[in-house]
Amino acid sequence: QEHLVESGGGSVQAGGSLRLSCVRSEYTSGRLYMAWFRQPPGKGREAVAAIDVGSPRRKTIYSDSVKGRFTISQDNAKSTVYLQMNSLRAEDTATYFCAAAADQNLEHGWDSTMSYDLWGQGTQVTVSS
Repeated sequence: QEHLVESGGGSVQAGGSLRLSCVRSEYTSGRLYMAWFRQPPGKGREAVAAIDVGSPRRKTIYSDSVKGRFTISQDNAKSTVYLQMNSLRAEDTATYFCAAAADQNLEHGWDSTMSYDLWGQGTQVTVSS
């Protein structure tokens, strides 16, 4: 069965760091495009970062709001996708979700929830100012 399990969320002061983890079940090994989304309180889900683990250099892409502060990566040996978050701000407070695309065509774009059909349960990140 395919599933994704996130962990690593918590509470941190502004300027601090957290690393989120997304463990992929073995049945997701064929999914080559992974992403992190977040959903702030009372708002919609927004894309944060994505990684094409099928590309030779594992191409990554970030939203403008996190570029330069967050890093997405995958450890194949651990079947885990990470989101390293540095210089956290109050506006980064949200529930963070790991997502896997069905294929690499991404018909709706990397930053659309419609491009992803497998989601984790989410992990809460709270940044206090």
